[in-house]
Amino acid sequence: MSTTHDAQPPVVDAATWEKELAALRVREKAATRELDAIAAQRRRLPMVEMPDYVLEGADGPVRLAEIFGEHPQLIVYNHMWFEDSEWQCGGCTGFTSQFTRLLGLEKFDARFVIVTQGPIDQALAYKRKVGNKMTWYSTANSPFGSDVGAPPNAGFAVNVFLRDGDTVYRTWHTDGRGTEQLSHLFGLVDLLPYGRQEVWQDSPEGWPQAPTYSKWAGSEEIAQAYGDGS
Repeated sequence: MSTTHDAQPPVVDAATWEKELAALRVREKAATRELDAIAAQRRRLPMVEMPDYVLEGADGPVRLAEIFGEHPQLIVYNHMWFEDSEWQCGGCTGFTSQFTRLLGLEKFDARFVIVTQGPIDQALAYKRKVGNKMTWYSTANSPFGSDVGAPPNAGFAVNVFLRDGDTVYRTWHTDGRGTEQLSHLFGLVDLLPYGRQEVWQDSPEGWPQAPTYSKWAGSEEIAQAYGDGS
């Protein structure tokens, strides 16, 4: 469905547009260099040794070190889970639904999986329900989730680990808006003239704006589009 808004960017000649774009490009390139510098600092972070956690997978108990598979690096998305809820966090469901092809990451000696507080049978049923393509594990019977910033009925997070033999180290963590850098959706939306259209954003007067989260696809919508009943 197409919607026409009265508020639109001003129309200028091509030379003026090129000049304005060039001025913005200076800031964009500076941001790129800053992100490169942040990544360089991240590569120099120390790490902390983890206990020998045992989680639950589709085939039963699995040690944290085994979740890496043949890779030395592991990214874990800690999916928010609320006990006895039919639909889990829409933000987590939408975020993880974006990752359907992970071969490219494996080329960099890494794996990306989901760990949730939900019991493994419920977690796998929800995975099928919403059409998620990632590999899921449960920390319902392990303190792992709470220890890495995603306790029951509360948080979500991204954690990164490095394995040396059977020893696992935690190298990085983020939560909240720190997860946005991993999402291609917001990167694309932020290119659009109207952006995310959320009330907190700095937009020109008259730009379409709506309550935060109101334009996000909900868990039910994701299940209808991608799930096993779609």
